[in-house]
Amino acid sequence: MPAPSLLSHAWPTLGLILLALSLPACGDDLGAFEGATAIGDAPDGAVAYDPASGSYRITGGGANIWDTSDAFQYVWRRTAGDLVLEADVAWPEPGGDPHRKAGWMVRGDLTPDAAYADAVLHGDGLIALQYRPEAGGPTYEVRAPFPAPARLRLERHGDLFTLSAAPDGGDFHPVGSVTVPLPDTVYAGLAVTAHDADARTTAVFSNVGFASLGVIPDEDRVVESTLEIIDIETGVRRIVRRAREHFEAPNWSRDGSTLLYNSGGRLYTIPVDGGTPTLLDTGSATNCNNDHGYSPDGRQIALSHAPEGRPSLIYVVPATGGEPRLVTPQGPSYWHGWSPDGRTLAYCAERNGEYDIYTIPVAGGRERRLTTAPGLDDGPDYSPDGRYIYFNSVRTGRMAIWRMRADGREQIQLTHDEAYGDWFPHPSPDGRWLAFLSYESSVEGHPPNKNVWLRLMPAEGGEARVIATLFGGQGTLNVPSWSPDSKAFAFVSYRLVGPERGDAS
Repeated sequence: MPAPSLLSHAWPTLGLILLALSLPACGDDLGAFEGATAIGDAPDGAVAYDPASGSYRITGGGANIWDTSDAFQYVWRRTAGDLVLEADVAWPEPGGDPHRKAGWMVRGDLTPDAAYADAVLHGDGLIALQYRPEAGGPTYEVRAPFPAPARLRLERHGDLFTLSAAPDGGDFHPVGSVTVPLPDTVYAGLAVTAHDADARTTAVFSNVGFASLGVIPDEDRVVESTLEIIDIETGVRRIVRRAREHFEAPNWSRDGSTLLYNSGGRLYTIPVDGGTPTLLDTGSATNCNNDHGYSPDGRQIALSHAPEGRPSLIYVVPATGGEPRLVTPQGPSYWHGWSPDGRTLAYCAERNGEYDIYTIPVAGGRERRLTTAPGLDDGPDYSPDGRYIYFNSVRTGRMAIWRMRADGREQIQLTHDEAYGDWFPHPSPDGRWLAFLSYESSVEGHPPNKNVWLRLMPAEGGEARVIATLFGGQGTLNVPSWSPDSKAFAFVSYRLVGPERGDAS
């Protein structure tokens, strides 16, 4: 069921960029940077800048960059606004603590407990996005699913920080995005810690790129949508399409070759390996929302469309395009699942002030109400054997994942994490896994532009694990998005970025 979008219009396309920018030298010894400081209880370090290669050799000590206070060597410059920072990071000397760290850091100030975000390489090859959202608070991290060598890219767009990494000189893969409120003007630069208060360690930063995009007013920001695929075994995320426009809710075609998504009220297909999107002819249904998906045989698409002056209704259209056929004459109705035999649709609908789970024959007919508990029930999706329907419900006071028999019997709660509000469960085609979207428990509804987590748990219930950290929510994975072989999952992440510039393409 879609919530009102804060970003309802499309924007010009922005392709991927690879920055290799350098700034004029600010000092003979520091290259593009202004200062070198030992932060916290760390000994003075050393910086050697090679203007011929543009590389930096930085030696630093300190116990760690972690927890509520940091100790490290920092080579920095003051800068304002959005940033794109890139570098290859290496340890030229063997040994040292396996938890020593070197990488990019953006920091609110030079105190040891300042709020910050960084992209760091550990001594053992681990790559991570670390962040302290508030001064004096704890530090958190998002780990990359692959080790070094990899080129690191840390981006700041407003309060959103994103780490991407390019392993072995290949394409950049998203690692994670987190929100860290920092002032417009920050310290940005290169950090090294030995993870040992009595030692020093050295890191080399080469091919350093420092792009300062300036302060961008909120009203001038545009939405950037990224259609991604994540391998659930390795955790590697691959970009299918990134554009400065708003699109949502991918579905995987039954033959595994294309993805279907919605944008601006229309449906589009795109090859899973990327390329140019193709508009799907949906006839008079030109106000589609993010509730759509393929039939089990791949020959039809169910979609939700709001005709002029009417609420959302559910239709069926040929997968190759054509005029839609109305299935639910009463609205609002939001499609979410096909039964495995292709005969029944499951959906969320508001009737008499209550949102509940309903089913209806695909051929049309009488709808059947399956849930009656007070509060919102949403996101129904069938298990691949057709025995169960998974859904999310707020009936216990916090949004959680539930399961019931396909006829509505035996409704049981599957997730119980107090830290999360869980939405939109999707069982894998092989019946082993359940993927779903989690918000912080304090968030009401399923709005856009929030810190969210894609989580995975056994379909029968059990411990859930985070497989992706991103900025998104509404539109990220409202509908079934599994690959046919159950090995990958498609979703959309978002950023609010500045308008296109002359140095981007």
